[in-house]
Amino acid sequence: MRWLSMPEYLDETQDYLFPPAADATRSGVVAYGGNLSPGVLLSAYRQGIFPWPSTPALLQWCSPDPRFIILPESLYITESAQKTLKKALRRASPYRLTLDTAFSDVIGNCAAVPRPGQPGTWIFPNLIQGYTELHRLGYAHSVEVWKEGALVGGLYGVSIGAAFFGESMFSLESNASKIGFLSLAATLFARGFAFVDCQVYTTYLELMGGIEVPCPLYLSMLGQALAAPTLKGNWSEPFPDFPDTELIISFKKISETVTYHS
Repeated sequence: MRWLSMPEYLDETQDYLFPPAADATRSGVVAYGGNLSPGVLLSAYRQGIFPWPSTPALLQWCSPDPRFIILPESLYITESAQKTLKKALRRASPYRLTLDTAFSDVIGNCAAVPRPGQPGTWIFPNLIQGYTELHRLGYAHSVEVWKEGALVGGLYGVSIGAAFFGESMFSLESNASKIGFLSLAATLFARGFAFVDCQVYTTYLELMGGIEVPCPLYLSMLGQALAAPTLKGNWSEPFPDFPDTELIISFKKISETVTYHS
C-alpha cells in the first residue's frame, strides 16, 4: 500500500502532489490515507484522482483505467427520456428543478438511499463534511428535483475549469435522478463544458451516452479542460433560467448530428 503523508488541512489555495494517476494499481487505486480538506480534494481532481473510501477509516484515492465519461457529442437523450423530460419540465408539471438550494439534503440522500447491488454506502460522514466544505467554497454543486414541494431526486459533483466530476445521485421515485442529470448535462454542455466525469462504468449512465476512454486520453482531456476558468459560486446565479426546457429538449437533436470516434 502507498500511504500518503500530508498536512492535517490544506485550504483551497494550497496544492498537494499525489502519486501519478498513471501508476494506479490494476483496480485503480493510487494511494491510501490523507484527509478531505479543500486543497487536497481539489488537487486530487486536478490530477485525475478522486476519493473512494471502502470504510470510514480507510480513505482510498482512485484513478480507474479506462475512465467513464460523457462528452457533449456522446450525451444521448432517448425517446422515452425525452418524453419524461417534456412532462417534467412543462409549466403545469408538479416537478421543479433547482441548483445549489439543498446540497446537504442531496448528499445526505445519496448516502442513505439504498442502491441495487450495493451492500452499503461509501459516502461516510467525513466525505459529507469534505464536500459540504467544497460546496461552501463554490466548487461542489447540487441539482435538486422536487415534486409538489418534496425532494424526490438529485445529484452532486465538483466543477473545476470546463470539467464536471459527477459524484453520486439518488431517486426516491422513478426517473427523478435521470431528469436532474440530463437537465444538468445539457445545460453544462451548452455552456461549453468539455465532459462530465462519471468515473466508472454503469449501465444506467451508458444509456445516457457514457463512454470509456483510456486513462492517458482522459488525463490529456482533463488538462485541456482545466485551462478554462472555473464557474465558482452558487450556480443558481449563472444559470438563472435553469432548467431551460427548450435547450434541454433540443439537445438530443444537436447531439445526434455529431459522431464520436473513440
